[in-house]
Amino acid sequence: MSKALLRSGLIVSAMTLVSRVLGLVRDVVIANLLGAGAAADVFFFANRIPNFLRRLFAEGAFNQAFVPVMTEYKQTRSFKDTQDLLAAVSGTLGGIVTLVTLIGMIGSGVVTALFGMGWFMEWVNEGPEAYKFELASLLLKITFPYLWFISFTAMAGAILNTYGKFAVSSFTPVFLNVALIAAALWLSPRLAQPEMGLAIGVFAGGLIQFLFQFPFLAKLHLLVRPRWAWHHPGVVKIRTLMIPALFGVSVSQVNLLFDTMLASFLATGSISYLYYSDRLLEFPLGLFGIAIATVILPALSSRHVDQSKDGFAATMDWGVRMVLLMGFPAMLGLIVLSEPMLRVLFMRGEFGVIEVTAAGRSLVAYAVGLQAFMLIKVLAPGYYARQDTRTPVRFGIIAMVANMVFNALLIFPLGYVGLALATAMSGMLNAGLLAWGLSRRDIYHPSRQTLGFALKVTLASSGMAALLWWLSPPLAVWAEWSLLSSSLHLLSYIGAGALCYGALLLVSGVRIKHLKTA
Repeated sequence: MSKALLRSGLIVSAMTLVSRVLGLVRDVVIANLLGAGAAADVFFFANRIPNFLRRLFAEGAFNQAFVPVMTEYKQTRSFKDTQDLLAAVSGTLGGIVTLVTLIGMIGSGVVTALFGMGWFMEWVNEGPEAYKFELASLLLKITFPYLWFISFTAMAGAILNTYGKFAVSSFTPVFLNVALIAAALWLSPRLAQPEMGLAIGVFAGGLIQFLFQFPFLAKLHLLVRPRWAWHHPGVVKIRTLMIPALFGVSVSQVNLLFDTMLASFLATGSISYLYYSDRLLEFPLGLFGIAIATVILPALSSRHVDQSKDGFAATMDWGVRMVLLMGFPAMLGLIVLSEPMLRVLFMRGEFGVIEVTAAGRSLVAYAVGLQAFMLIKVLAPGYYARQDTRTPVRFGIIAMVANMVFNALLIFPLGYVGLALATAMSGMLNAGLLAWGLSRRDIYHPSRQTLGFALKVTLASSGMAALLWWLSPPLAVWAEWSLLSSSLHLLSYIGAGALCYGALLLVSGVRIKHLKTA
C-alpha cells in the first residue's frame, strides 16, 4: 500500500518541483520588475484575493468534501452514476462560482476597502497613498476571473487524482507561472503601469490551466455537460460536508488576509516582504506537504470506505513520517539560510540589500511554523476522509482567534515580522489540536516506530543546521559576491547540508525500507 503511495507522492513531488521552480523564476522576474515598493504591494494584494477564494472554494473546502464522495461513488456506484454526479457538481459549483466572480469584479472597490483598509482610509482622507486603493480596485477586476477558471481546474484535478492520474493536476500550475513570466518579460515593460501586465498574466494563466485538463477528462469519459442540481444526493452530501469545511480551510487563508489588512497600515513594502518570504515558505510546503496530502486523501477515503481501520492508521503513519523527513530539515534550512536565499533569488533591479534583510526577518518567523503547516496537510485529511468536516472547523476557529490575539500582541513591537510569527504560532496550535483530536477518538496514534523516526530526524536536522550556520558568512559578504558566486556558494552549502543530513540519518539507522513500509 505505502509503496504505491510513495510512488504517487514522488510523481506529485516531481511535477510540483517543476511548478515551484518556475514559480521562483516568476518571483525573481517580478522582484526585478517591481521590487518591494507600492506597485508590488498593490499587485500582490490583487493577486491574493482571488487566490484566497481559490483555496477556500476550489482546492480547499470543495476538494476535501468532493474527493471522499467521489471515491465512494467510484467504488460503490456505476460509472453512469459517477458521470451524473460530476455533471451535477460541475453545474452547481459553476453557477455559484460564476455569481461570486461577477460580484467580485463589480464590487472590487468594496473588496479592496474590506481587505486593504489602510489604503481605503488614505483614499477617504485624500492622503498621499490614496492611489493604492484605486489601483488595487482596478487590478482586482482583472485578476478576479482567475477564481472562475481555477475552480473548474481544481475540480478536474480532484477527479483525475481520484483515478490515480496525479501528474496532470500537479503539472497544471506550471502554465500560470509561464504566463506570469511572459507577462513580466514581454507585456509589462510595454505598459506605463507594469503591474497591469502582471494582472493580465494572472487572467491568461487561469484560462490556460482551465483548458489544459479537458483532454485528460475526455480520455476517461468524464468530460460531462454541467447541469444545475442543487438537490442531487451527491451534491447535497458534498455541500453538507463543504459548509463546515469552508471554515476549517479558511483559517490559514483568513489569517493571511488579516495579516494583509494589518500590513496595509504599516510602512510601504510590508505586504511585499510578507509575500516574498511566504513564497519561499510555499516552496517546501508545496513540494512535500501538499504533495503528500494530495495522494493521501484518496487513499484514506478508500481505506474508510473499505472499513480498514489498521490500513487507515498505517496510511496516516506513513504520511506523518514523510512530512517529518522533509519538513524539519526544510524548516531549519530556511531559518539558517533565509538571507542568502533571498539574496540569490531576488537581489537585483529594484530589490536591494535593505529588502533582503527585511524579507529575511519575516521568512525566519514564517519558517518557525513550516513543520506545523506540513503536519496540518496530513492530519486534516484524517478527518475529511471520514467525512468529518466539523471537528477541524472547531480547531480552526480556535487557531484563528489565537492568531488574532498573537497579531495584537506582536504587531506593535515587531511590525510585519510579528504578523508572520503570529501565523506560525497559530499553525502550531492548529496542528497540535488536530493530532490531539485524532488520538482522543482513537483514530490515529503515532506508532513507536514513527516516534523514534521523529527523534532521529530532529537530531539529524539539528546537525545539518549547525553545519550550515558554521559555513554561511554574514549577508554583507553575500552582497559583495557576484550573482554567480553567490549562487554557487548557496548550492554548495545546500548540497553539504543535504549530505550531512543523509549521513546522520544513515548513522542513526534510518533506511529506505522505513519509507516504503507502514
